[in-house]
Amino acid sequence: MSVLEAAKGIMRSSGNLKQWTGGYPSTDIILKDIRQGNGYVVEDDGRIVAYFAFIASPEPTYARIYEGEWLEDTLPYHVIHRIGSYPEVHGIFSDLIDWCMSRDASLRIDTHRDNLIMQHNIIKKGFRYCGIIYLESGDERLAYQIPG
Repeated sequence: MSVLEAAKGIMRSSGNLKQWTGGYPSTDIILKDIRQGNGYVVEDDGRIVAYFAFIASPEPTYARIYEGEWLEDTLPYHVIHRIGSYPEVHGIFSDLIDWCMSRDASLRIDTHRDNLIMQHNIIKKGFRYCGIIYLESGDERLAYQIPG
């Protein structure tokens, strides 16, 4: 949870004030990821330096996409959620995307409109913008895909 708190700090310092608020992601959500076999950590010399969830489709909030369309909407895919790392650790996003792609070439990801750091990393790794999805809470997210 300290990794995710550090990630919130990165978001806030870069002007992303609205994502991951209200206690999200909670310990319960992370424990659920882990119990379902979807929660992963990145270690460096035995120290946890990052966390992410890697979840097989379908993702209910991806069933409808607005102002665009998925690049490929017939094949199964994996979703990457809740990526967080310590600010002093670099290259984590690239490494975890490479790891995810070694398990499934069809990946989807979304992020908050104010999360410019994540948008930059997503595009840099080859994801293409597809449109807007809405979370169960009604919050908007920008959606991206690498087709398999």
